[in-house]
Amino acid sequence: MTDAYYELVDADDPRGERFAASDHVISTWGSSMQNAAPVSALLVRAVEHCMPRDDARLTRVVIDLLGPVPVSDELWVQARVERPGRQIELLSADMTSPGPDGTPRRVATASAWRFQSSKALVLPATPVEPMRPVNEGRRRLPEDGSERTYIQSLDWRWLNDILHSVQAECWAMPLVDLVAGETMTPAQRLFSVADVANGMGSRLDPSRYTFLNTDLAVHIHRMPEGTWIGVRSENHYGADGVGVSRGTLFDEDGPVAVIQQAQLVRSREAFASGDNALGPDGKDSRHA
Repeated sequence: MTDAYYELVDADDPRGERFAASDHVISTWGSSMQNAAPVSALLVRAVEHCMPRDDARLTRVVIDLLGPVPVSDELWVQARVERPGRQIELLSADMTSPGPDGTPRRVATASAWRFQSSKALVLPATPVEPMRPVNEGRRRLPEDGSERTYIQSLDWRWLNDILHSVQAECWAMPLVDLVAGETMTPAQRLFSVADVANGMGSRLDPSRYTFLNTDLAVHIHRMPEGTWIGVRSENHYGADGVGVSRGTLFDEDGPVAVIQQAQLVRSREAFASGDNALGPDGKDSRHA
């Protein structure tokens, strides 16, 4: 198993760059599907590599998960400029993988705005309650020899009970690379962690409930510095099983972005009976 989420298999495949996923991407919801964090980080990598510019940066990225992303050695990613511009550009990226009949289909997409940067402005900072420093966090790195998943790919520092606190807070740092042999960019590092906001502060027992997110919407006002990403997250639920997770992302100097995610909340009983978008085997009934 490689010390990276993905290995670049073929950079010149006509369908897009081809990648193979490692066990580090495995989701807690099913061993055959990927966690959204590595998926979103790989899509961000594609967007950053698309017609790159030194004078512009990503400002908003929306990831849509079109179904479970398989843990596969056949993942193709490609990006394009949808709306070119000198000051504002819109880019998009797709991840495809073979479906049940072997035909490649989209499994995740990214839409990203890229703005031209200006260094001539002096703008006010909005006060945000800071997160306590990394060294005050409680280390939560599984060392029990359990099956490797995305959760074990991070070094965690909990600042409170991140499952049950109304505003959950933690620091996290990937222990592996995004792509083997490459150094993560600040944006890739941010997205390699951002999706954990969905499970933080849920106040739901994962043995009784599933709370799957279909998207990540991240607005970045400042690119993170350093290796640690801080997450402060809270959840709101409707009585019909629809929820939203929203939060703030930090580096050690302060806030860098805000994140919001839609959630489908179901009981495990409904999950097991098939009253859910995902069946017990992790396959998406909507895309079967």
